[in-house]
Amino acid sequence: MSRPYCTRCARPLSHCLCPLIPHLPSRTRVLILQHPSEVSHALNTARLAALGLTNGELRVGERFPELEAEMADGAWHDCLLFPGEQATLVGSQAPERPLRLIVPDGTWRKASKILHCNPFLAALPRVTLPPGLQSRYRLRRAPMAGALSTLEAIVGALNLLEGPGRFDQLLAPFEALIEGQIAAMGEEVYRRNHLETKR
Repeated sequence: MSRPYCTRCARPLSHCLCPLIPHLPSRTRVLILQHPSEVSHALNTARLAALGLTNGELRVGERFPELEAEMADGAWHDCLLFPGEQATLVGSQAPERPLRLIVPDGTWRKASKILHCNPFLAALPRVTLPPGLQSRYRLRRAPMAGALSTLEAIVGALNLLEGPGRFDQLLAPFEALIEGQIAAMGEEVYRRNHLETKR
């Protein structure tokens, strides 16, 4: 018999994160485009980000033709939060229209596939976070130095755009999620598989 799950945070009811998820307003619209392979992942930080932001939205898929049509009205200044040669630092520009931050969610390969399947997204101006940031994501090996989880990247971007520390509350359910996973695997297994391999 399967365990009952929370329909909101998708965690087992015994480990529901909803009491820790804030309800934070932001001037910036955050649109997360999640690859389908991430939906059922135990460490789904994109869902936590979307739930914690009143001006956040999560869409799942590989292709988003409806988004291209939405962009035609020009209501938003759309930027892609994703590294690239022409990427500028988040907050270095002051757009005249309200800012919508579009965030691909998935492994590096899956996020890149979303951009490949949606050329209009790949053509958007890109913004990135400053170098040297350290991830708290202790359960996944970063594909490169400075790589962050989707939620951490969103928190970093919004803090730069709207004020230092304003969105740190989003990290509370994230930390609880990680601690819960470590507790489930056992401290010894965690140390052997995630700490000793980093030495």
